[in-house]
Amino acid sequence: MNKTELIAAMADQAGLSKKDTEKALKAFTDVVAEELRRDGKVQLVGFGTFEVSSRAAREGRNPRSGEVMKIAASKAPKFKAGKALRDMVNE
Repeated sequence: MNKTELIAAMADQAGLSKKDTEKALKAFTDVVAEELRRDGKVQLVGFGTFEVSSRAAREGRNPRSGEVMKIAASKAPKFKAGKALRDMVNE
């Protein structure tokens, strides 16, 4: 499902216009992204949690040359599914 299909499905289920649904989805993604940018987390009980995962600096190898290289520390967004969502998927 792509973004357009998601908006159409949400609009149909909620009884809203596609334009209003698109605004709501954009607001949701913007708020989640901003909270993660500030190292916060967004928890939707039953659905899941969006949070930031920190990766420490480490040494790796270039697979082509075998040369040792340094990999800088970084942060990555992470989603952990809630129990209700996991149970629904596993039915």
